[in-house]
Amino acid sequence: MINIFSNLILKTCMTTKSAPSQTLRLVSNNGFAEVWKNEANGQQSLHATKSFAPGDVICSFHAGTTSTTVTYLTVQIDDDKHITLQPEFLQYINHSCSPSVFFDTTLMQLVCLAEVNTGDEFTFFYPSTEWEMVQPFTCYCGSSNCLKTIEGAAHIKDEVLEQYRLTDFIKRKLKNRQQY
Repeated sequence: MINIFSNLILKTCMTTKSAPSQTLRLVSNNGFAEVWKNEANGQQSLHATKSFAPGDVICSFHAGTTSTTVTYLTVQIDDDKHITLQPEFLQYINHSCSPSVFFDTTLMQLVCLAEVNTGDEFTFFYPSTEWEMVQPFTCYCGSSNCLKTIEGAAHIKDEVLEQYRLTDFIKRKLKNRQQY
């Protein structure tokens, strides 16, 4: 069972529907979501404090800063345009190859893709916003469709990307790639 924190006490809980129990500490409560820190590895994650259904707009967001330089904390919205997310706690939404949410960078809304229950971790598919990852990584999300290596949409076949909701920027990049 998922434990929701009311204070900064360590508890054992699930980080996702398929993850093993871990010791997590509440870092902050942000209304519809809480930031939790995994005490074993230091990783932070964002978890729901209420349920959401596919299609629900979870919240609006905006650009805290806009830069031509990509970092591991930015979201790409154009070839040379990367934003930091506001509210800032959204940066703790981690990657999954079976995402529960989507960053709609045209409407600037966080949209629910799959049922999210109280305590579930919000996850998004990084290549849905990133053409080239500044820090590629090996994925351990555990989903049946895990891609294993996450480098950005530029490195994924079109037929695989068709299974995901993608930002308008990534859709334009794919259309340009298909023209060659």
